[in-house]
Amino acid sequence: MERIAPDPVGADLLDGVPRQRAAMPSAPPARRLAVPRVRPWLLLPTPAGTPFTFGYAALLAFTSLIAALAPPSLVYALYQGSSTDVSHLVRSPAVVLVASALWIAGGLVSPYAVAFVLVLTALERRIGGGRAACVFLAGHVLATLATEVPVGLAVLAGRLPVTSLHRLDYGISFGVAASTGALAGLLVPWLRWPLLAFAAGVLLDDLLAYEDPMTNWGHLIALTIGVSAWPATRRWAGVRNPSRLRERSDR
Repeated sequence: MERIAPDPVGADLLDGVPRQRAAMPSAPPARRLAVPRVRPWLLLPTPAGTPFTFGYAALLAFTSLIAALAPPSLVYALYQGSSTDVSHLVRSPAVVLVASALWIAGGLVSPYAVAFVLVLTALERRIGGGRAACVFLAGHVLATLATEVPVGLAVLAGRLPVTSLHRLDYGISFGVAASTGALAGLLVPWLRWPLLAFAAGVLLDDLLAYEDPMTNWGHLIALTIGVSAWPATRRWAGVRNPSRLRERSDR
């Protein structure tokens, strides 16, 4: 069988013409860098995308409207009946733990109302509504017990007056603090640590002001609860969106 030798490189060049180069294959077109689309509307809850946050926010808006329009005596009675003080926790713990999370201390103008919408929306989009609810509830319940149980023991020991058993305590701030700590673990480092530093700085500043030390300690405890949930929340986020988990691990 006759073999045909390949044409030598530059065989198609003209003789006698100096400084000719062989034809080279054209370079592949440069790949365009993918620029992430900015979608600010994802910061807000929607019925389809974040049903837990959307429904809960609607409920909080309704109760805040009641608090703003109802007579002060009725509002105080509602707050008192929903308070997670030691007296109520001993008699009906499940009822008051749920009822206390139906109000926003300070109403819709409270910073915790804004933080609730932004933090819970971002957390739910990453781990799902049911799991976001578990994180919020864990912070709300555990931080409440961590602050109220010592009060009850101090009253029994004679270190605090009996009136401390009826201290007014309600709101969503413990759940928001825990959700903030949990969300930080799902963010890239250049967002994670500034968010944690800002949240911890605000809570420590409130504690140093010493206006409501028990609640302020509860906020710090709740933030720590959220941070301690990082292994679970990262696993949940990986199950819900494996590609996002890989992108975060590569950074």
